[in-house]
Amino acid sequence: MVDVLSVKAPARDRYFDTLRALAIMRVVAYHAFHYAVLALLFPSMGVMFALAGSLMAKSLDRSAGAQVIRGRVRRLLPALWVMGAVLVPLMLIAGWGHRPAWPDFLLWVVPLATPPASHGIGDVGAEGAGVLWYLATYLWLVLLSPVLLKLYRRQRLLTIALPLVVLAALHSVRIADGNNAVQTAGYVLTFLPCWLLGFAHRDGDLRRIRPVVVAGVAVGCAALGLGWVVEHPGPGGLDLVPFPLAHALYSMGFVLALLRLDPGLAWLNRMPLLQKLVAALNNRAVTIYLWHNVIITVAIIVGDRLNLWDVKQGALIYLGFTCIALSMLAVAVFALGWVEDLAARRPPRLRPWPVRTPKHAAPRLPAPADRGDRVGAAA
Repeated sequence: MVDVLSVKAPARDRYFDTLRALAIMRVVAYHAFHYAVLALLFPSMGVMFALAGSLMAKSLDRSAGAQVIRGRVRRLLPALWVMGAVLVPLMLIAGWGHRPAWPDFLLWVVPLATPPASHGIGDVGAEGAGVLWYLATYLWLVLLSPVLLKLYRRQRLLTIALPLVVLAALHSVRIADGNNAVQTAGYVLTFLPCWLLGFAHRDGDLRRIRPVVVAGVAVGCAALGLGWVVEHPGPGGLDLVPFPLAHALYSMGFVLALLRLDPGLAWLNRMPLLQKLVAALNNRAVTIYLWHNVIITVAIIVGDRLNLWDVKQGALIYLGFTCIALSMLAVAVFALGWVEDLAARRPPRLRPWPVRTPKHAAPRLPAPADRGDRVGAAA
């Protein structure tokens, strides 16, 4: 019989945690300052879907598909329900013109597509719901993963290539201008290749390919995606979002390189403050992702009321806005982040970073389901 006191929880993958932390920070910076180039410097969404795909494959290999799906959904939905409980009444009280029929509000319960929201400049409901396409895309990829993993292991290259072929066939269709279902399908197709590359990472397929080959394919994919947006710049400059195929290829280029690199990052052990920051961003990834756009909008409104944006020096404006937004986001994390602990069946705590266990204390048993995994998160 196994001595339960000798069982240790599996070590966190610090490289995955670091990538997820970088992805969350880039998402917040992108929505705060609206520089399209940030998406080119680090395609956060593709990276987060790839990390989530790798962890999903890991969980499916050790547990039944239905159990894994329940675990992922359980960890995702409570934080969304809290958000809906706050934003939906606010939108109704503010006077929600042309609001949809009541069945559409069920998307705030199970986001199979982006939940409905009121629309208007500075509308916190619209800004909050604007990032929820990620949850809908993530949920569909989770639901499809048992089948996707079987298909991938039978026909690896074909499975990855198929969504790219479909996107190429639809390259002239304005997916972003379609209805909610069309947009959700477009996002699923766009980020499915990155999710499948996560499978490739977990199965060790990328490690079996020579680094120079992976580097060549990664550069080729990124160059194709970048070349397209350079030839077709949008109103905001070089923007990947209006071009799903270019977005998918560019994201794949980064994902291939990052997942093949996979360093140990042992040097993080010598930087406890940085370790705490990475842990906090991972433990509260869902909370940060869900609320950051709302916080940014409220920070702008607060700055307007205080006349902070009348300052002539641009640097001071950015500094003031950043301080206000980060302070409010920290408050939201401390106030609402414990919901993620409950969803993961952990004791709720206000601090987003784990407390060190004394060396003489018995180690805590890992959770029975998807322990060590995080919702691909955010972001």
